[in-house]
Amino acid sequence: MSERIYPYQQLFNFTKAVFQQIGCTESDAAMATKVLLSADLRGVDSHGVARLSGYVRLWEANRANAKPNVRIIHETPSTAVVDGDAGLGLVVAPFAMQVAIDKAKQVGTGWVSVQNSNHFGIAGYHAMMALEHDMIGIAMTNASALVAPTFSVERLLGTNPICVAIPAGEEPAFVADLATTTAANGKLEILQRKSKETPTGWVQDKAGNPSTNPHELKSGGALLPLGGDREHGSHKGYALGAVVDIFSAVLSGANYGPWVPPFPAYVPMPTDMPGKGIGHFFGAMRVDAFRPAADFKFHMDKWIGRFRSATPVAGEEQVLIPGDPEREMEANRLKAGIPLLNSVSEDLILLGEKFGIRL
Repeated sequence: MSERIYPYQQLFNFTKAVFQQIGCTESDAAMATKVLLSADLRGVDSHGVARLSGYVRLWEANRANAKPNVRIIHETPSTAVVDGDAGLGLVVAPFAMQVAIDKAKQVGTGWVSVQNSNHFGIAGYHAMMALEHDMIGIAMTNASALVAPTFSVERLLGTNPICVAIPAGEEPAFVADLATTTAANGKLEILQRKSKETPTGWVQDKAGNPSTNPHELKSGGALLPLGGDREHGSHKGYALGAVVDIFSAVLSGANYGPWVPPFPAYVPMPTDMPGKGIGHFFGAMRVDAFRPAADFKFHMDKWIGRFRSATPVAGEEQVLIPGDPEREMEANRLKAGIPLLNSVSEDLILLGEKFGIRL
């Protein structure tokens, strides 16, 4: 399937204008755009501007508040609960992560759980906010139930990503950003657009049998936890996804398990929901709360250097550090532009026509 290349600034201006058209303030529109496009820059195309129409549809369905009163509803010196007032997660999450950072500045660490939010883009953006403060950043979120726990045919968990960002000295930061499923739902969407099958271990059909059909979820199938099946450790992926769900929602008062609101606005909301909106969880840890930051970063450089110098398997040039592919992709796309599938470009053009904005 062919692609079109767009300069970052062109997509930024367009996306920001769309967010302003649905009622976001200029500052919130800019923040939402920066978070959303960070996914495209880092090569996580499933969570970038391809989802812009989805956010607009949430707003049209009165499920996303363009002008939320995001606020702290409970706190201690090192913890807080934030209510996102049904705002865009692209705006709520940076607010909450900043609260965690501010608390860490005061007492060494900061931990913030969030209720009443929406999809927050990529976890990496929020965790990486801590890096410039010589802090370790942690970000996670629950998501709508598309994942069957090990041995289940029911969908009870989301893809529930986790990101941990760790500063280094001369070396680039260590950034581990991953879904707790074998593949994120957005990757299925990409395969659907390209008319390709999924690798084995990504999905199962409604009876629990392995499948390679990227449309399987539309027929009652499910994504699989990280590992794919019990023999390859899916119980570990299931456990990780459950931890994210509990930290993000049971702890904050958001919805959890099968009650998490779906991202597609056309999908009916669950009944008897026990909480408010989608939940997130953030952490910020000041490195010098443990040891001098310079010492830590020196040894992180040594750690990274040693792993990079590991003898690679045949056919590979070098062992990578988590965050390497995304960092290289970001540098390339800032210079060469961001490729969008024609189907995504056409969707954005139609969205722009709705609001009188030219892509």
